[in-house]
Amino acid sequence: MAVEESLRNKRLYKVFIGILKALPLLFALVAALNTILSFLAIDLIILSYIGSISFLSLLFLYLSSYVFNFCAYHRIFLDYAVINNIINVIDLYVGIPITDLGMLCVQMMILFVVLVIALILYLKKKHGK
Repeated sequence: MAVEESLRNKRLYKVFIGILKALPLLFALVAALNTILSFLAIDLIILSYIGSISFLSLLFLYLSSYVFNFCAYHRIFLDYAVINNIINVIDLYVGIPITDLGMLCVQMMILFVVLVIALILYLKKKHGK
């Protein structure tokens, strides 16, 4: 009985770690998708709810990434989601004086930079440098 419980706990731990590693990437994907669809005048409210990160959730994800020794590769997607949310909040409450196309270009440039950094971090991790 103890062996079965130990195996179940190990599986649960692996699933938890897998989900914890995947959440930043999912947040980043939803944020990018929401940005693109918003530009195309397709408003999916569910994406706004899924993609929004509360401060406490963000704190938990960042702390968990350090507690479980995730590499910077996993945190870069969290960073993108945070940057995206900050830009959207500033644009909503203050207003950024650029066109919608300009805003899309800015956010896609940020996404491109984050993806390049993520690729570099991934390759460094993979090749042990």
